Amino acid sequence: MTATTTTAPASAPAAVRARPGARPLLAAGIAAGPIFLASGLAQGVTRDGFDFTRNALSQLSLGGAGWIQVATFLLTGVLLIAGAVGMHRVLDGAPGGRWAPRLVAVFGASFLLAAVFPADPGAGFPEGAPAGQAAALSASGALHMLSGMVGYLALSAAFPVLARHFAARGRRGWALASRLAPVIVVAGFAASSVSVLAFTAGAGLGLLWLTALTAKVLLDTP
Repeated sequence: MTATTTTAPASAPAAVRARPGARPLLAAGIAAGPIFLASGLAQGVTRDGFDFTRNALSQLSLGGAGWIQVATFLLTGVLLIAGAVGMHRVLDGAPGGRWAPRLVAVFGASFLLAAVFPADPGAGFPEGAPAGQAAALSASGALHMLSGMVGYLALSAAFPVLARHFAARGRRGWALASRLAPVIVVAGFAASSVSVLAFTAGAGLGLLWLTALTAKVLLDTP
């Protein structure tokens, strides 16, 4: 009798391995972006003096109701870091599985720092603030800006790393979009000096694409 063996095709993607607790952690990561953007939108349309064309969402941390945005920053950061842990538990050993979760965790940590170091007032918000931008950044404002820049650079680096994972699994559309998304995010940051709305749109797209990628990782996890 001749023994026969069955082997998978060489092009078959490597299976992901779900470790205990990965799915709830990924679900937390999925919730982060929508919660942050929904909170910012709701505050932006209800707080006096806030204008999406002139003010960044970070400035919602200022004023009497600023605690809402501070809590939003903290919650979003915790959820993003939880999602990064879940991503590590699923992708560990797979292409991109080492660095993608770390970069997403750095992105989450930037939200925690943004809560601790609020942005500077300006552009008429909160009420009583100068109509223009401050002549010089305060220490808190500078740290807030630095944490945001580092966080979104980490996110922009995480997207092409995650593209490796999706390419290895034959998800070519997801891989291509993950390579294009950082271009839009960085372009939004580059345009922030002339258009706050462009910055908000780029940052929001980054959050939403991370939400989509985390959801895809969850759905692909057995």
